[in-house]
Amino acid sequence: MDESSELLNQSETQMRKGMLTYCVLLLCKDGKVYSSEIIRELRAAELIVVEGTLYPLLSRLARDKLMAYEWQESGQGPPRKYYWLTEDGHALLKTLQTTYHRLHTSVQRLEKGKS
Repeated sequence: MDESSELLNQSETQMRKGMLTYCVLLLCKDGKVYSSEIIRELRAAELIVVEGTLYPLLSRLARDKLMAYEWQESGQGPPRKYYWLTEDGHALLKTLQTTYHRLHTSVQRLEKGKS
């Protein structure tokens, strides 16, 4: 892999990492969500490739009291772990939404040329 390809891959990885927390919070904003649903939605949006990326993030968000979870019995196999946002998680999501929209506007301005 040449230097420019490596830089492109690193840049894309960092951009995805930066957006992942925001996107997970968005997916959980309306109530309880099963972890497999989160993975399916992130894959559909081309934001995640491997499950191993998501589970450490969910654990950190729960440890930081931004998300809560519970196990629910499943009629089709083992119990399932469902996640939802806490009050602090909703507050963080609101802040991240503002930040995202501000950054998006700034990037669009730069893409169009000097302001």
